[in-house]
Amino acid sequence: MSDNTSTSENSERPSRRLNIDALKLHVLSHKIDVALWAIRIFTIIFTMGYFLPIFGTAHSAYYKALLSNAATSALRLHQRLGTVQFNRQFLAQLLLEDSCHYLFYSLIFIYVAPITLVLLPVVLFAILHSASYSLTLLDTLGQNAWWGARLLISIVEFQSRNILRLISFTEIVLMPLCVVLVLMGKAGLLTPFIYYHFLIQRYTSRRNPYTRNMFHELRILFESTAAKPTLPGFLRQALLAIVSFTSKLAPPQVAAAAPPQ
Repeated sequence: MSDNTSTSENSERPSRRLNIDALKLHVLSHKIDVALWAIRIFTIIFTMGYFLPIFGTAHSAYYKALLSNAATSALRLHQRLGTVQFNRQFLAQLLLEDSCHYLFYSLIFIYVAPITLVLLPVVLFAILHSASYSLTLLDTLGQNAWWGARLLISIVEFQSRNILRLISFTEIVLMPLCVVLVLMGKAGLLTPFIYYHFLIQRYTSRRNPYTRNMFHELRILFESTAAKPTLPGFLRQALLAIVSFTSKLAPPQVAAAAPPQ
């Protein structure tokens, strides 16, 4: 009797820990979401391969990370907009999508010499979104599945606001860096102009206000720094000139948007 009881308990424990059948059913019913998750994992792996080129070269891993980000953005656009339509309304809606912005982002830098900073927004978005969906997969497997992974996911989600702020700061810093790359001969003459339009799209994003907020925070920082009496005059003039020049390039103010979901 005791042997039968222990046997039945042992047979129940794996099913409680890992519900493989539920996972298979989830994958079959959410193919696009799972594909997005898998591609984002590859983006993280390729980015790691850029810094630690164990398999292949760093150069190859860099462009694979950008291509996987482009694939993620294209698949996300298909998920949100459906079939492509050749009309003005569809084009306008396409340009409003954050996924379209980062599809352009990948296309901009795929023709530029490798820049480490370019991969930062790509890998941070991949970590942020893959962590969120990894929790869904773990919940499908069972509530007690892989507590260590759940701990890492909770850390990412807790820092999500700071991660999005870091992404927006990187987007802004890359603008003057593009100009420097042109002067160094590592980018084409059109790269800064194309990236400027990308930055305008990020600034006017309806679902992600972080780039717009970061511009505002940087303006306050520069103006408060310039107002310090101990700051040398030439630095004060330089900071105010940067603020004035950036303000002239900024698009018209848009209504505040809700954080990205």
